[in-house]
Amino acid sequence: MRLISLALGLAAACAATAASAETVNLTGTYRCIQMCRDGNFGAPTFVTQNGDAVNLTTETGESYKAWPDWNAPASRIWIDARGEGAVYSPDGMRIQFDDGRVWQRVIVPAPGVTVGIGRGPVVYGR
Repeated sequence: MRLISLALGLAAACAATAASAETVNLTGTYRCIQMCRDGNFGAPTFVTQNGDAVNLTTETGESYKAWPDWNAPASRIWIDARGEGAVYSPDGMRIQFDDGRVWQRVIVPAPGVTVGIGRGPVVYGR
């Protein structure tokens, strides 16, 4: 009986670990909003994620490969070629690098959706 309890506890722990290790998909277009290199404030940056492999294109056009940081795989990535890491928000909207740079995700509206100030409803007097 004790062996069965141990096996069930181990299975539950493994299931909980797998669920907590799920990460957000970082794929998308971002803009550099802080500490941008070469004064490229607002320049587009790009992230492509395929499984654990993450490809980054910086505001200066440099490309780097990254992967989950072994120390905090659910919230950090490691860029070995730069010798630095980055933490990302739980919703994937912001990436902050160890050198202080911050990238903010660009949200593109769905096709056919208008953004901005539109015409209000028409109200007829009685």
